[in-house]
Amino acid sequence: MSIKQVPFIALNRFEAGFRESFLNGVTGLFDKTQFVGGPIVAETELELAKYTRTKFAIGCANGTDAIQIALRAVGVEKNDKVLLPDMTFWATFEAVVNVGANPVTVDVNRTSCHWDIETFKQAVTQFKPKAAIMVHLYGWASPDTLEIRKYAQENGVLLIEDGAQCFGTEIKGESVYSGALIATTSFYPAKVLGASGDAGAIFTNDSQLSSKCRILINHGRTEHYSHGMIGWNSRIGAYESLFLKLSLQHIDARLESRRNAVKYYAEALRGLPLIPVLADPKVRENGYCAVAMIDPNDRPTLIQALKSAGIGYGTIYPGAMSMQAGAQGHLAGKIDHGNAHYISQAVLNLPCFAYISKEELAYVCQTVRAHFKN
Repeated sequence: MSIKQVPFIALNRFEAGFRESFLNGVTGLFDKTQFVGGPIVAETELELAKYTRTKFAIGCANGTDAIQIALRAVGVEKNDKVLLPDMTFWATFEAVVNVGANPVTVDVNRTSCHWDIETFKQAVTQFKPKAAIMVHLYGWASPDTLEIRKYAQENGVLLIEDGAQCFGTEIKGESVYSGALIATTSFYPAKVLGASGDAGAIFTNDSQLSSKCRILINHGRTEHYSHGMIGWNSRIGAYESLFLKLSLQHIDARLESRRNAVKYYAEALRGLPLIPVLADPKVRENGYCAVAMIDPNDRPTLIQALKSAGIGYGTIYPGAMSMQAGAQGHLAGKIDHGNAHYISQAVLNLPCFAYISKEELAYVCQTVRAHFKN
């Protein structure tokens, strides 16, 4: 086997002609001095809405802004309580704090690594929040997503869905974004659908929420020099929009490549102490992360074996939100069954990116198997 190293993620594997199409497009935007806004942004938003089967897609500067804008759009205000998972990326937590609201962390299910309906019900009953942020982590979603949406609606809880890692994910054959009150994503370059720089978007089927989001991303403008709200400068760039529009032409092939990599790991590592975690049958994942669990005591030695073999890896994420130093002084409460902390110590992510080769996958699995054999 000639492979000697495998990166955790490769951002330079594109389809034939993609680079040339992007650079030619950049030249066109440059010549027209279309740097912010313009037709390319509107065209990309239409394509995003079509792909996600939502009525409205609103581009913005990054995924963190997208969450903050969604919170503001649904009416979350200072001192409102907002539920969020104890296992997520820090942006979910800080977005709540940055809009003046009070975060309440709610533990996840150890099997699905996401919220379950019973714990969500407990949190709503105990804390009576105004809103909640359900996070679709790792490229899939909670098998209880539809039940959580229904319960939130019936109990007056405004449900925002942080879908920064779930572009292309489906629940019962439908886009995970299409059934949400309001959902967000990140187009950070490492994502399944990444931009040429930082960018994000908000998805909704509600015209009023869409209108509020458009106002909020552009200084609260109702007209050019009339400002009806306090907003942000969070407009998506033209180059990022161009890159996304071109990438959408290839997204299905990229998703299939990632999904195949996840399946490869599941089959090749069967029976080992490193156990791949797969999405629930109701959920079709997008292959964003190859998630596996290992005894926390054994993780350091396996990580060292991967390092020695030149193999990249991830620990997404290495700490629960409620235990972060920055969370202290902001938490308005928590439900902690110890699951988020355990997952943070047990999770290990293997290389997974579009067009990873079978030779690279085989090298990773050979290294893992050799480690356990020894």
